[in-house]
Amino acid sequence: MTYTLPVSASRPASAPKTAYLITSGDLREAANVGGWPTQVALEAGVSRVFGELGWSVVRAFDVDPATGHGFISSQRMGMEVFKNIPADAPLIVAIANWQYSHHVLAGLRTHQGPILTVANFAGDWPGLVGLLGLNAGLTKMDKPYSSTWSVDFTDDWFTATLKEWTETGTITHDYSHVRALPALPESPEKQLGEALAAQLRDEKAIIGVFDEGCMGMYNAIFDDELLNQTGIYKERLSQSALYAEMLNVAEDEADAAFDWLVEHGMTFHFGEDGTTELTREQVQWQMKMYIAALRISDDFGLDAVGIQYQQGLKDLVPASDLAEGILNSTERPPVTSRDGSRVLHEGRAFPHFNEADEGVAVDALVTDRVWRAMGLVPDNTLHDVRWGEDYNGQFVWAYEISGSVPASHLGGWDKAEGWRQGHVFFPAGGATLNGVSKPGEIVLSRVFIAEGILQADIFRGAVVELPEAETQRRKDATNPEWPLAHVVLNGVSRDQFMARHKANHAQLVYAPDAETADKALIAKAAMFDGMGIKVNLIGDVTV
Repeated sequence: MTYTLPVSASRPASAPKTAYLITSGDLREAANVGGWPTQVALEAGVSRVFGELGWSVVRAFDVDPATGHGFISSQRMGMEVFKNIPADAPLIVAIANWQYSHHVLAGLRTHQGPILTVANFAGDWPGLVGLLGLNAGLTKMDKPYSSTWSVDFTDDWFTATLKEWTETGTITHDYSHVRALPALPESPEKQLGEALAAQLRDEKAIIGVFDEGCMGMYNAIFDDELLNQTGIYKERLSQSALYAEMLNVAEDEADAAFDWLVEHGMTFHFGEDGTTELTREQVQWQMKMYIAALRISDDFGLDAVGIQYQQGLKDLVPASDLAEGILNSTERPPVTSRDGSRVLHEGRAFPHFNEADEGVAVDALVTDRVWRAMGLVPDNTLHDVRWGEDYNGQFVWAYEISGSVPASHLGGWDKAEGWRQGHVFFPAGGATLNGVSKPGEIVLSRVFIAEGILQADIFRGAVVELPEAETQRRKDATNPEWPLAHVVLNGVSRDQFMARHKANHAQLVYAPDAETADKALIAKAAMFDGMGIKVNLIGDVTV
């Protein structure tokens, strides 16, 4: 019998001193079109430096004349592009935009040549956020890669990193700020962390995930085999169920939640044209989402919940961010069970992990338990590692997220403002929970997968106050409708952080003073350690 055998696709042969360049883009075409000029500038800068080093850069695919951009915009497209790349060629992944990592992970997983991820260091388009997300995904899959970044591609450091990569296939970064958690001396904080870990592993907890895989974040999905060892289990929920529950929330219940926010000082910037302006109807839907999320969490006995929103819900209802920020606030509108007999999680924040990031889920749950046990305000949130610049001799990060911070981080509800989400990413609108984070001592962390295990990096730092003009400049350079935190890390430079951080997100929680923050960090580290999570201390940390 004769069979039709598949014919393997022929790939071009690699050439000396030649690197291929690809870029992963957004799934939302409006974002790809808007970010394309920034991507063009990035590719030109990178190609120029490679040319000065005697190398040629070959773009692996052309700009699509129909869309006007040259981003890989789907997983299938990524697979097709990789068919035309020599398997052993040096490969550059250039990122100037938010990107869906799964568009290119299939090709990167099997690529045999050295891989370089590179981004511009700018605030206007979230290329740095996309770069860190992709790097975290490669780290999770245990795929070797190198990474670098530059403001304008003219600095000596950037040129030196590319030169090293062309000569060796790797880039060596400074990791002197990283150390493994030592044996902790006996203290009440260590005892507390160990006790909380033992309780969690014995009694267990549930995180509710409204659809996994938000915006291509492979790094944000934690396998059950790893997660369950900590005592945490998943309840996999559908966003369609959340939407259905929103339809069951009474108008007067949503009105009451909105009235509570206004009475406590929150300001909403309303307009009339819902396509570009915030409307009261949009906020009404967000109040329904807040109530629905709490009721479903009650149904399943959840300890934390995460809403994906992008994609899917963005085409149905306004943004989830306001609901998420309210959930993460200890002081928030009361929500009763459906029969009105109980107030759900009264007097407590209910941990929400933005963008269904399960690294954030673990972190938020641990933070909530440690901070409450210490009598501290447990309100915590993730931030995108968006951008930063020097200010008066120190590097100040602009940490920013799409509107889901707790009001307490801004100094209270009277400091919170609702601005309409940008129409490029949020066609259905909805209010942010906008403001500038108050100055104070903070503990930062990230739970991630590396070397096949769960790990946690823990930092210390502070949110600092900058002059109003500088704050406005930074907001205008990023997304002025989103909440912003001016963050200074203790003992960690910009490039050290970029080289080490294995996520597009960082978790942030306040402490009343430096001494308390140090103690809370010890308790959190001890809890992570007791859960079987490898703990790494980053920068100047006192234990």
